[in-house]
Formats: sequence, C-alpha cells, structure tokens
Amino acid sequence: MSRKVKAAAIQMRCSNNVGDNIKKADEMTREAVKKGANIILLPELFERQYFCQERRYEYYAYAKSVEENDAVQHFTQTAKELGVVIIVSFYEKNINVLYNTVTVIDADGSNLGIYRKTHIPDDHYYQEKFYFTPGNTGFKVFNTRFGNIGIGICWDQWFPETARALAVKGAEILFYPTAIGSEPILECDSMPHWRRCMQGHAGCNLVPVVAANRIGIETVDPCEANGGQKSSLKFYGSSFITDNTGEVICEAGRDTEEVLVAQFDLDEYMTDRLSWGLFRDRRPEIYN
Repeated sequence: MSRKVKAAAIQMRCSNNVGDNIKKADEMTREAVKKGANIILLPELFERQYFCQERRYEYYAYAKSVEENDAVQHFTQTAKELGVVIIVSFYEKNINVLYNTVTVIDADGSNLGIYRKTHIPDDHYYQEKFYFTPGNTGFKVFNTRFGNIGIGICWDQWFPETARALAVKGAEILFYPTAIGSEPILECDSMPHWRRCMQGHAGCNLVPVVAANRIGIETVDPCEANGGQKSSLKFYGSSFITDNTGEVICEAGRDTEEVLVAQFDLDEYMTDRLSWGLFRDRRPEIYN
C-alpha cells in the first residue's frame, strides 16, 4: 500500500495588518484543504509586509515567542479543526535573541517544534542581519502525520547543503517558505535562477520541493527613523511544486494569489532513492 500525500503552497499578497493577513492565509488554507491538501506551506513572514526592506529599531517589537505569536496561535486551532499539517513562518523572540523561524503544527494541533533560519542575507533592501540572529537549531526533520518533512527558509534554499542535510536526515518532502522579489541594485530577474536552484535540490536528492512566495509591490517611504530611505520591492510570486526529479508539476503566476496543490507517492519516491544509489554512493569523508 503506497503512502500518498497532497502538499499545498500558498501564494498571497501581504498588507501591514496582521489580522487581515492571518484571515487571508486561513481562507487560502481552507481552499487548499478543499483540494485535498494534507500539508500546507504559508509564505515567509506573511503576517506583515517585508519589514526587512528597511532598518527600524521599533520593528524589533514585532517579534514574539512561539507561544505568543498571533499566527501560530491561530493556525494551531485551524490545523486541529481541519486535520492537516500547517507550516507557519514567524518572527521569533527568545528572551534577548530574535530569529526568523518556522513552526510545524501537526494535524492534531500539536506543535512539533521550530526551525530557525540558518543563512541570513544582508543585501540591499533584504537587510535581515539587522533583525535576525543566525539560527541555532540545525537542520531538522519533522515527523508529521503525513510524512517526514524538512524545511529551509528563503535564503537557505540557495545552499545545496540545506537540502542534502535534510534528505540525509530522512526528509521525504522539502518545503521552502520565501519572500523574494526584485533586485533593485543588480537589476536582474532572479526568478529563473531561484527556481532552478530548488529544482536541482529535488533532482539531486530525489525528494520533491514545495516553495511558497508572496506577491505585490511593497514600498518604503522616507522618514527620520530609516535615515530617509525610499525604496520598493516587487515580489514575483512564481511559487511552485516539483516532483522528486525536479520537474515543475505546478506553478503560480508572478502577480496572482494562488493555491497550488500536488500529490506525491512517498513510498514510490523512497524506492527511487534506493534504486538510484545516490545516498549509498556518497563520500562525505572526502568532501571537506
């Protein structure tokens, strides 16, 4: 008997109203469940617009503990009600340290733990080092009701070590909540490159990938607190799901809110991993 599971990626536009964003994410989660989804991925830091575009000390107050975070509290109840797994990204406060974090809520509403973003970018208008300490959890695999899942957060997805470490630890599906868009200084469209990186992770590890991004133009107005910065980022959506060979099996547009759902046969994929011998023939002792 094969283990078949449906995973969903939620692509949404985010406002600066936390309650509105949670309501929209809840509605789209329910739409995913109507399509048969068992595991739902929400975008990175979806409670607000991407505040890391500028540096403002007062934004530290957005961080809350996993027990106090509004989205975590809400989706704990939603997961239990609907009997699904929900991956929730949030800005975490742990005493005096702040992290970019996800928590995995199992289908009974239990919290399976957190993963803290390992790789923290510091680029023009993606100024995350101002807000987040590099994660200290290490890469983690979560044993959910519907399978073993691994999660990397946005910039983590550019590092093949993330995917390989999770696959070696037994991840059967890789999930990447993301907030990525225009590159105002580089003046390039990074979307195809971004997608190909994750397609490679899927193909090299024979594990499917689910990536959820946001959409929309988010603008920063100059003020004394941000040193007069005026900027904008256009988040390009393009969320997608691959099979275990890296082929894109469903994808979203660049400027539309969408719910993507795809089915995986986890037992079939396990057979593929054993047959290909990629993990049998690894030589980690000579890679350094």
